[in-house]
Amino acid sequence: MNTFRKFCITLAVLGSLTAAPAHATGRFDFAKYRQCVRTPLVDFNGTIAEAAAATPALSTLYDLVVLAGLGGALSGPGPLTVYAPTNDAFALLPPDLVNLLVDNSTTLLPAVLTYHVSPGRQDPRKPLYPLEAATLQGQTVFLDYDDRKGPQINQSTASCQGVRATNGVVWIVNSVLLPQFVPTK
Repeated sequence: MNTFRKFCITLAVLGSLTAAPAHATGRFDFAKYRQCVRTPLVDFNGTIAEAAAATPALSTLYDLVVLAGLGGALSGPGPLTVYAPTNDAFALLPPDLVNLLVDNSTTLLPAVLTYHVSPGRQDPRKPLYPLEAATLQGQTVFLDYDDRKGPQINQSTASCQGVRATNGVVWIVNSVLLPQFVPTK
């Protein structure tokens, strides 16, 4: 019996003895989970920054990365993991917030953008319970798999298919991750 199957059977037995995680409703769909985890990554022959520049759905992210002066960081050796919000995700933000970020392109904008980057290779498809991942911004994000929505980074849903660049992996997410800011006096 392979290791994954033993793991699934163990989880099923334990699940019948203990309470299910807060996000679970009903039975966990292991087939859906397994299909997502086994989805192969797309290979891109270039850096994360070049992959973002070549992806029309990430043009807002790429423009903001350039504005914040972070293009070089996303072209470095890595490995890095980027949780990349689409143009549609940025469009969901209130316009005043977007203007505030753009107007503060040397302070707030880099803090928000580096909150979307983890050092090393992270895979939001795999954790069955929340797992913390450090970000370059300094705070952590939580990676989890939701049976109904799929891979999660905080409350954002990620695609099951990532993009493997020469210096890391990009996961497309459906909303902008916002770190917690402590007010200053």
